[in-house]
Amino acid sequence: MAHLQAPKRPKWLNPESLLTRLDYLLRETGLGLRRGGWMNWAAISTMTVLLFLFGISLQTSWQIDGLLNQVGSQLEVSVYLKPGVAVAPLRSQVAKLPQVARVEIISKEQAWQELLADMGTVDIADAAADLGGNPLVDELKVKAQTPAAVPKLAEQLTQLPEVDGVQYLEDALSHLQKLGQGLNWVGLTVTTILTVTAISVITTTIRLIVLARRHEIEVMQLVGATTTWIYLPFVLQGVAFGLIGAVIAWSFIAATQRFIAQLLTQQPNFLRFLANGLQLSPLELALLPLVLLGFGAVVGLVGSLVAVRRFAVR
Repeated sequence: MAHLQAPKRPKWLNPESLLTRLDYLLRETGLGLRRGGWMNWAAISTMTVLLFLFGISLQTSWQIDGLLNQVGSQLEVSVYLKPGVAVAPLRSQVAKLPQVARVEIISKEQAWQELLADMGTVDIADAAADLGGNPLVDELKVKAQTPAAVPKLAEQLTQLPEVDGVQYLEDALSHLQKLGQGLNWVGLTVTTILTVTAISVITTTIRLIVLARRHEIEVMQLVGATTTWIYLPFVLQGVAFGLIGAVIAWSFIAATQRFIAQLLTQQPNFLRFLANGLQLSPLELALLPLVLLGFGAVVGLVGSLVAVRRFAVR
């Protein structure tokens, strides 16, 4: 009985063949990077500027969201009650609302004392006598779970029959949200323009490198090299431009972060509060360089593919 033979593994899947191909691609990519000269630096510089501004824009967007959450979470809805309303039962009712994080009772006596203290009046009895008694009402300080929930929560509280009026810093939330949206649009516009510019520069650079090595490419075509095998090193060069630009851009962003953090720590309390609100989370700190590397690699890949396609389709 004839012995069954296992199917042979394709030659290109052999470990030695893979290592040889990988070594060839790396050597050719490095050779192209060395021969590019100042055009390489033009492509890398463009990618660095693009990725630096993109990273700053993305980081600022995250920081604005964090600041909005921090400031918005501290914005409380002041609920003024009608005279004679039982405060404790109403507090329990309000605390059960889905978007409520905390409810604090401010009695009219407490509010009256705080008001007189702010005005510099010490004789509470005389002040109350002049006004015919304490003119204030009991109040609930309601803190929402998220800034976005504040307007809806205020509307719900207004509809309660025991509530005489509701007040909150609507303008502060609105301005912060508009600031974040405006910065996002500016960042998107600048990133789009610079992305097109970076792709154009990388495309021009790769084309010049291909033209400079056209005699080598002709020899490779004569000996039977495939189009993919000939032009793949040039594609990898474009990806390398993006990765190098991402590393440089991230180093600039990290240096900028440290400088601003040190500057804000030497400022008054309000700016220290601002510095805390602008800090990125550990996840965002880890994600930002990965996003830069990925975006840089994609832009470099697109630019190099556009460049080699012109020669490959001939």
